[in-house]
Amino acid sequence: MKFKYILPIFAAAFVCSCGDKKDASKAIDPVVEVKLATVSSESVPQTATYTATVESDLKNNISPNMSYRIERILVDVGDQVSKGQLLVQLDASSLNQLKLQIDNQKVEFNRISELYKVGGASKAEYDNAKMQLDVMESQYNQMSHNTQLFAPMSGVVTARNYDNGDMYSGTPILTIEKTNPVKVVMNVSEAHYKSIKKGQSVDITLDSYEGENFTGKITTVSPSIDIATHTFPVEVTINNPQQKVRPGMFARVTVNYGNQNHVLVPDESLVKQIGAGDRYVYVYNPKTSTVSYNKVQLGQHIGTKYEILSGVEDGQQVVIAGQARLAEGKKVKVVK
Repeated sequence: MKFKYILPIFAAAFVCSCGDKKDASKAIDPVVEVKLATVSSESVPQTATYTATVESDLKNNISPNMSYRIERILVDVGDQVSKGQLLVQLDASSLNQLKLQIDNQKVEFNRISELYKVGGASKAEYDNAKMQLDVMESQYNQMSHNTQLFAPMSGVVTARNYDNGDMYSGTPILTIEKTNPVKVVMNVSEAHYKSIKKGQSVDITLDSYEGENFTGKITTVSPSIDIATHTFPVEVTINNPQQKVRPGMFARVTVNYGNQNHVLVPDESLVKQIGAGDRYVYVYNPKTSTVSYNKVQLGQHIGTKYEILSGVEDGQQVVIAGQARLAEGKKVKVVK
């Protein structure tokens, strides 16, 4: 009968033991020491940077309209040319042969014309001879204009695809590009459509000229938005009197959309969530001495601070040291 009382006594002792452990764990749970910084709202320039490749303002391919042997190319890649300058002399031997054929056809046409007047040739024979002569003369006029090729504009030669003596085969003989001014075309998010204006100045940097800044002006804003990318093309023109900026260079174009008041937080206050790209900040509540784990939307990085678009308010205090042991609602002790 003694054993009837052993189990209840043991169970009661076990419950008491567990309770003591829970109370003890609460008692030894340490308060985390943290350092704080008070954040404030500042006027921040709203800028965006776009990448683009420099293009010539105008580009012209120099080609004849028929197949010729190239007698002489008078310019080379990199040469500056003026409008109206002779660039290519083509072989005129085909033109001379056609001239002989035309002379012979004129003799034949005159013979048939005289016969037609006296009834010795039909109207069809007369018309056929006249048509052949007209076609030959038309070909001659076209060929005579194409034996010499002139620059249609001032610019620089950026491509030469043949040597003297080659037969023209369809690829342009030369390419001329106008390099003052030059331009870049960038794709801008539709969110900025109402903010970007024709005539607006922009800042430009080039990888080829590290540390040097250039200025451009927005000259064209597309009236339509691409439904696939939700962007629209914007053309920026760069004055280039010294020919420093060349087509093909990689450019970064920075556009200022005005200023807005946003909170700035120190770099060290940001916490990156493991396994995700989200950023958080621990915000201190002085009434409860606890912290909240706030997800933030980042803007620009300015010096040693980040612009915060949402998640932290002006005048709040954020944790800048001690975040490793923190969690939502954790009680903290503020130290200097």
